[in-house]
Amino acid sequence: MTQKEQLEKALETLEKYVGILAEAAGESPEYAKELWNRIRNSSGVLQELAYYHDYGKFLCRYQVEGYTLADVLVWQVDHFKAYMDRPLEMNRYRRERLLLTALDILLQMEENPAPYIEKMKGETGTDFVDKF
Repeated sequence: MTQKEQLEKALETLEKYVGILAEAAGESPEYAKELWNRIRNSSGVLQELAYYHDYGKFLCRYQVEGYTLADVLVWQVDHFKAYMDRPLEMNRYRRERLLLTALDILLQMEENPAPYIEKMKGETGTDFVDKF
């Protein structure tokens, strides 16, 4: 198998993986396709997804304005603490949804990081002294 064929096979595997994650997260095939197309066009996010697929953990090499995929995931979990009374809207117990949302946010941060940086700095949960 040539190097190009290996690359195409790896990309097909990751595309299917995004589809599997989307289905497990309750998302449509159209959502999966749109997200995959955006991931494929971002070498940094693509590398993060490939590493997670292969090893089940986060590489965190790619950064947008100093923020990694893990930073986005931590922010999401922290942010969703405020929604514990509305479990249908929570990503907390849906690993696939958390991952897809984090990848999506990282892609959006590539285009316009400022709103997300502001949210991550301001939405820090309620579990520290003098929050309010």
